[in-house]
Amino acid sequence: MQVCYPTFGMTDTHAHLDRLEAPDEALERARDLRAVLTLGTDAASSAAALGFAESWSNVYAGVGLHPTEAGTFSEEVADRLRALAAHPRVRASGETGIDYYWDAATPADQLRVLAFQLELALERDLVMVFHVRSKEGSDAAERDLEAWLREHEPPRFVLHAFGGDLRLAETGLELGGYVSFAGNLTYKKNAHLREAAAALPADRLLVETDSPYLPPVPKRGRKNEPAFVRYTLEVLAEARGVPFEEMERVTDANAARLFRW
Repeated sequence: MQVCYPTFGMTDTHAHLDRLEAPDEALERARDLRAVLTLGTDAASSAAALGFAESWSNVYAGVGLHPTEAGTFSEEVADRLRALAAHPRVRASGETGIDYYWDAATPADQLRVLAFQLELALERDLVMVFHVRSKEGSDAAERDLEAWLREHEPPRFVLHAFGGDLRLAETGLELGGYVSFAGNLTYKKNAHLREAAAALPADRLLVETDSPYLPPVPKRGRKNEPAFVRYTLEVLAEARGVPFEEMERVTDANAARLFRW
């Protein structure tokens, strides 16, 4: 039986509910959120994401294979993800992308998974959700994802937990993509992220938690959860010099337009 709540406002466009210690309690605290998108990183967590979406009226799912899991890709995994993606509560293909920070999967394996995730997105009309991370002092993953985007031009996508690479953001915007800000926007050292947030077009901005990661100020030191998205939204509004309610309205509308909920 699905738990239903009225939808008032705020949207968390990226969470991993299966990694929370008490996800149902966290969702109870997020009952006023318009929507929460919970993402899978492999077949098992994708199935878990769909389970939350089937149980809570304001939760939707993404199914995918994280780039660090790309070495586990097989026809069996592809078939399982295709089956999950057919469900109407699934709105995203991902979390996918390119990750060179961890030496968990070869670039070739990551590109193979990206090709599959694009195929899945096109088959089911889903949004691609991109993760990108390079080793310290390098931008190799950003440049490779930028090249991939230019070559394949996915019709709907978001650069999740934006890290500040303006060249990648400009490419994404040029191709019709969206940029999502997480709790790291609130960190004192990340003035460059707030400067980017102030400059990017309002109609392409999203907010997220990446729960249980990247807890925002003033919740640092705790596991992140969807209800904490308001703190990132507050800093986004402040960076852009607009009232909180306006930023809430804009980001909610952007998410609804992109994910079609």
